[in-house]
Amino acid sequence: MTRQSAVSRRTFLRGSALAAGALAMYGCASTGPSARFRKAGEVLNLGVIGVGGQGRTNWTAMLECGGTRIAALCDVDATALADAAAWYAEKGRKADFATYADYRAMLETETTLDAVVVSTPDHTHARAAIQAMRRGCHVYVEKPLVRTIGEARRFAGVAREAGVVTQMGNHGSAMDGTRRGIEILRSGLLGNVTEVHVWTNRPEISPGNPWGWKQPLKRPEGSDPVPPELSWDLWLGTAPARPFRKGAYHRIAWRAFHDFGTGAFGDMACHTMNLAFRGLDLGTVLSAEAVEISERYDDTYPQYSTVRLTYAARGARPPVDLVWYDGYRKPAAEIMPQVLATLGQVPTTGCYIVGDRGALVNTDDYGQVSYLALKGEAKMMALSKHAACVAVPVSLPRAADQNQRREFVDACFGRVRTTSGIDHSIPLVESMLVGCIAQRVPGRLAWDAAAGRFDNAQANALLDPPARTGWEY
Repeated sequence: MTRQSAVSRRTFLRGSALAAGALAMYGCASTGPSARFRKAGEVLNLGVIGVGGQGRTNWTAMLECGGTRIAALCDVDATALADAAAWYAEKGRKADFATYADYRAMLETETTLDAVVVSTPDHTHARAAIQAMRRGCHVYVEKPLVRTIGEARRFAGVAREAGVVTQMGNHGSAMDGTRRGIEILRSGLLGNVTEVHVWTNRPEISPGNPWGWKQPLKRPEGSDPVPPELSWDLWLGTAPARPFRKGAYHRIAWRAFHDFGTGAFGDMACHTMNLAFRGLDLGTVLSAEAVEISERYDDTYPQYSTVRLTYAARGARPPVDLVWYDGYRKPAAEIMPQVLATLGQVPTTGCYIVGDRGALVNTDDYGQVSYLALKGEAKMMALSKHAACVAVPVSLPRAADQNQRREFVDACFGRVRTTSGIDHSIPLVESMLVGCIAQRVPGRLAWDAAAGRFDNAQANALLDPPARTGWEY
């Protein structure tokens, strides 16, 4: 194949645009001459990188929106491409797309693509999306958008230069319940909020958590033959080379490893922090510290941790401490008596937001199901039933079919703007990645968002690790 000329790696972007945070519900880049927007009656040509699993959920949903066509599919695992062809056959559709193992070749060859869907392991997101955006393609990228802070800032810069639509796949953003929760929080009903708790049961596979992974504690030794259907070197992509081990990385356990994923924090925070981040207009994180952690491992994220992120004041609103818990750690039951009185227990996953006038708890991963109690009330009530919530006006638009993929397709036609564009996704992900670094480096880490630096040399070394030769940005 003809490989794209290597592009010099850009230095971190500086300035308030990235540090200011999520200032509105919507976020999308301004339109530039290289971005290609379709008109009514035209067809949006989609390229897909990462075809199976969540990728299949994404591209099939976009096909069902109408006005779209899959022009090319790319996956390092040939079985995923075969499954896609079988899906087309089952639906009675003509599989008139090209297939690739190497997304670099796909993006060089398929010059008529309008948009690209990236649903691969975390370490592949930024490199694939940046190459696509430089070709004028809009991009839908699975959460957590990127793996490192360096990638986050590089991604934002290219998106703005290209003027393309972007959307991160934290699909709870499109749900009516989430948007109603944002309206309630922005109304000031809770008063001054200084404390947020967010927790998840991941990473461990256990009863009630079928989507997790068995958390390895170190890099597996030895090697196994690479299956004929898998292109292992292409799977590694930007990551340092290492031997293939059956069941160790492909298909989900990669999330545990520093070189490939972002652990439980990166897997779930873009969902579970989303409501609080938007509703409280959080943006710049000031510091992070792992206040409890199982153990720090050389190659993998911890089995469990509790991480405190401190966010800056926003005008007259005070700073906020957001405490993250993973691996079945939860906030103490005694801090949420109204939740216990209503639900009988601390939910397995959730988000608890505390103000001086009341508290709100979300009990699912995506911000959809929430309850509220004002100060002095013994129990919580659903937002749709609490009299104080009913009085809060609807101020945010609702997404068609509560479908974030449809919203992306519509944005590529210029009909709407995306809700998880770079003005939201970059600050959210960057603050989450600050927390991931605190899981790897002990002590309280002060973060200077404007300068893009910690006050700790060990932490700074993790900001922007170099890509493997041949996979430069």
